[in-house]
Amino acid sequence: MIRVLGVDSGGSGLRIALGTAPRRRPEAVRTAGAVRSREPVRTGARGIDADHLLAQVVPAARALLAEAGEPGPLDAVAVGAAGMATLGGDLRARLPEALRSALGVPRLALAADAVTAYAGALGRRQGAVVAGGTGLIALGTDLEGWRRADGWGHLLGDCGGGAWIGRAGLEAALRAYDGRRGGSAALLARAEAALGPAPDLPGLLYPRADRAAVLASFAPEVAACAGHDAVAASVLAAAAGHIADAAAAACPPSGDCRVALTGGLFGIGEPLAGPVRTELAERLPHAPLVAAAGDPLAGALLTAAALAAGVPQLPLDPRLLSVSHP
Repeated sequence: MIRVLGVDSGGSGLRIALGTAPRRRPEAVRTAGAVRSREPVRTGARGIDADHLLAQVVPAARALLAEAGEPGPLDAVAVGAAGMATLGGDLRARLPEALRSALGVPRLALAADAVTAYAGALGRRQGAVVAGGTGLIALGTDLEGWRRADGWGHLLGDCGGGAWIGRAGLEAALRAYDGRRGGSAALLARAEAALGPAPDLPGLLYPRADRAAVLASFAPEVAACAGHDAVAASVLAAAAGHIADAAAAACPPSGDCRVALTGGLFGIGEPLAGPVRTELAERLPHAPLVAAAGDPLAGALLTAAALAAGVPQLPLDPRLLSVSHP
């Protein structure tokens, strides 16, 4: 048996799981324990803060190994992190040696969270995956290379993601507060109930390091209003269009393309899922929408198990998926 650790680091926190798998069947990973932190890994001048990630991962890994009664070294670790493609320089420079020293890990995979989302959803099959949570990114592959769309963060992109929906909903709330066109009294009532008086929202949001997560926390409120509020419904319809745009851009240009949706964003239910299905059917009639087999944390475990067993993995890429091993 091989023992692996999977890490899923996103805008709303961090999940860590211990898994075991037969060396000859590394795709059959069994989760032996998992923990969650609600504190997102910080981003600073050097990108994603390696020290902050290590401070959460190393104690959690040791605790999981102790709980499993297996305190020995791990065979491999895979870290899937939001922002890895553009802000992962510090992680790539420091994590291999740090985890080797702290946990005795000989093999490490560092991946964008979209890659671990892809691995969890489709495994090693051609297609495209839209990973939606606080942010949003689409990733596709023909198993030779990657096609990426969006994932540029809540200030420059992540169109249709949780923070995007939440921000659009709060904008509509403030329009209603001002008496401007395009406002929603329903969203204003939800915003004030969830976050406080409308005039206080800028002071609440702008100084916070977890601003994107706070914005995303309002996305379910938008979905809750969509059945009876045209403005809220229009926000989700626009989000669905952005999601379909990203999927279309990420699909391989030739051959089969199945599309899967993964991430907490799609847990807000039919008010978003219905428009997304409609948009995908119009934009990608040749690409069936399939259910994701697993989530990004499962994908991190699968990535680590494949690395430990030495079996073929998804395509390597300096920014999206890199490995370190003896």
